[in-house]
Amino acid sequence: MSILLDRDTRVIVQGITGRMARFHTKDMLAYGTNVVGGVVPGKGGETVEGVPVFDTVKQAVEATGADASLVFVPPPFAADSIMEAADAGIRYCVCITDGIPAQDMIRVKRYMYRYPKDKRMVLTGPNCAGTISPGKALLGIMPGHIYLPGNVGIIGRSGTLGYEAAAQLKERGIGVSTSVGIGGDPINGSSFRDILECFEWDEDTEVIAMIGEIGGPQEAEAAEYIRDHISKPVIAYVAGLTAPKGRTMGHAGAIISAFGESASEKVEILSAAGVTVAENPAVIGETIARVMGKAA
Repeated sequence: MSILLDRDTRVIVQGITGRMARFHTKDMLAYGTNVVGGVVPGKGGETVEGVPVFDTVKQAVEATGADASLVFVPPPFAADSIMEAADAGIRYCVCITDGIPAQDMIRVKRYMYRYPKDKRMVLTGPNCAGTISPGKALLGIMPGHIYLPGNVGIIGRSGTLGYEAAAQLKERGIGVSTSVGIGGDPINGSSFRDILECFEWDEDTEVIAMIGEIGGPQEAEAAEYIRDHISKPVIAYVAGLTAPKGRTMGHAGAIISAFGESASEKVEILSAAGVTVAENPAVIGETIARVMGKAA
């Protein structure tokens, strides 16, 4: 079992004719992802890597039965693309786009809440690496070969640190059930808490790894949820221990502006909730292996 996507997930790519979208569509197809279509207004009838292109998401869903979408649309138009996917009945949407204005994302989240929870599209991102269920499907830009199928669920604000965790686990023969990038923007579609809940109910996930960073309240909110609702072991790493207050570090959301938003404060809050915290990125895999009883 996996969360959010599997071998049967039917994927469309919004913005598929762009250079990066073409590259990653080819990569996803090679991985075995069931990419059934693409969407670019005005380019319906074309094909990319043998995949048919449609003018609208609604047309793509009606023709292919797609239930997931990957958004590779430039920032000025990305919010409209996400809302179009929600309107067309897409179940799960991953937005790769970086640089979407925060005000646009506020509009997206309000728009999605028009739908009842059982019909509301799940969104991860923007500014994320995507989601992968190793050996089943890849929806995003991560390098699939570093992910071994297994029982560790990964949630990360940082794509590259998620890769690092997966690679370290693979070196130790430990695999991943699903890895979910939630994105590094201040306002994103799904929080740590949302994905933690999914992993808690997933039968194949035995241990959960969180990759956090400075800025925002998400790690503190996750700590409270872990303390009260998560029965599985949770390991965390928080990037930015040396980051000065008020300085943006890479991601738009990685800026300390209040108590509980620095890395050291987040480590303290997570530790108090019973989370095992890795001291630095080089020991993420080692820490997970130790918690699983598989340390060398």
